[in-house]
Amino acid sequence: MKFRFIKHQKFKFIVEKVCNVLKVSTSGYYSWLKAKVSKLCLYNKKLSELITSIFKNSFESYGPPRIKTALEKLGHYIYRPRAAKLIKVNGLFARRKRKFKTATNSNHKYPIAANILNQNFKVSRINQV
Repeated sequence: MKFRFIKHQKFKFIVEKVCNVLKVSTSGYYSWLKAKVSKLCLYNKKLSELITSIFKNSFESYGPPRIKTALEKLGHYIYRPRAAKLIKVNGLFARRKRKFKTATNSNHKYPIAANILNQNFKVSRINQV
């Protein structure tokens, strides 16, 4: 994280001074620049692409358990917490569709008030209706 910050700031400041301020070695920064991308990072990118495609094909309704089983069907065996972490890192979250529920109960036996006003809202004076 610090090395990435140094990389973005190297055009504004001297690398050695930024390394001193962040208390990291300059040799560590330069070896970080030369380092190759790890196999785990590459595999996580591949899994992230698969997870995104599975998520989009499920109409954004799959969560970590279902995505984990879908990945297992494709031959990628991972734990559910790892699937949840990759989903969160990619900014995906399942959207639930709620079942329609009526707010009123029309089948009751309580007395209903009479319609005295009869939709006539025009009045000549205040408080006359």
